[in-house]
Amino acid sequence: MGKSEKSSSGVLYRKYRPQTFDDVIGQEHIVKVLEGAVSLGNISHAYLFSGSRGTGKTSLARILARAIGTSPNDLTEMDAASNRGIDDIRDIRDSVNTLPFESKYKVYIIDEVHMLTKDAWNAFLKTLEEPPAHVIFIMATTELEKVPDTVVSRCQTFSFKKPNLSVLKDFALAIAKKEGATLEVAAAELVALLGDGSFRDAHGILEKVLTIRPASSAKASAGQRKITREEVETVTGAPKGELVKGILEAIVLKNLHTGLACVAQAGDANNDMKLFAKLILERLRFLFLFRLKAGMDDYISKQISEDDFKYLQGLALQAGPDLTADTLIKFIEAYENSGRTSIPELALEIALANCIKI
Repeated sequence: MGKSEKSSSGVLYRKYRPQTFDDVIGQEHIVKVLEGAVSLGNISHAYLFSGSRGTGKTSLARILARAIGTSPNDLTEMDAASNRGIDDIRDIRDSVNTLPFESKYKVYIIDEVHMLTKDAWNAFLKTLEEPPAHVIFIMATTELEKVPDTVVSRCQTFSFKKPNLSVLKDFALAIAKKEGATLEVAAAELVALLGDGSFRDAHGILEKVLTIRPASSAKASAGQRKITREEVETVTGAPKGELVKGILEAIVLKNLHTGLACVAQAGDANNDMKLFAKLILERLRFLFLFRLKAGMDDYISKQISEDDFKYLQGLALQAGPDLTADTLIKFIEAYENSGRTSIPELALEIALANCIKI
């Protein structure tokens, strides 16, 4: 997502929405092509941006519109999730025939385009096949497979990547700094994990986190505010890091009692068991990579804090050969099965019992 937007808005997602190609993070493969097209004047009549929510599709659509000189008066945005019928498309079909007010191009951004009805698609297809020279369509979707092939074939398509943990962690650190706070690296890691590959969700989590006013720093200036992982856990309701470590130690030391006690403690705290499984799985993966001695240390060090790096490195030295890919698979299954029964803890309990033979 973005570097900065000077705004008094209290909503971080709007405040730091990218405004130029240079502001965009994590989609360099797309930015490079679009910048080249703009500089050469080689603009397509239709673009299709696909990717999971919160990866910057609509933001980049707006940036492209601005880059080709389209003014707000010649930019139309439509959310197909709520304007999905044939009448909405007919309105567009009629308006494309009028010339732009003050720009070279009229740009239509259609978000969640896969939500259009069959009749709407049929009405839109003719316009998409032979649009006026002054019209550009930029469509965005989270479900590319639902967009008709006849539409996809008429567009330049771009696939947006989900930001990885390292990118989201650095993003969280940077936004917090701009807001006059310092996130501990471990706190930024948790924000990144909770963001789940979405800049928008990471913004939302930071919005909550940055309202923290610890008593210990009540008299401190905004620039001195420090936010710990424990405070992020409290605000978001995420399982405590100690419980994740407890599960890892139970697996390595083959202590089923300790592992089950950690699951029970998370359950008593009303923690989300699917999130708990995700946090365990992320750390378990790093532990497994350390045990393999696969030369992944540099990669891991960029993902987690120095303290966690040393902790996992030390724990890996105690792990036996039975910490295998099969162990990871059992916890992947626990993650996938979390929430499928009326007993939230059951999937993790089964995974532990399968990994720790008594």
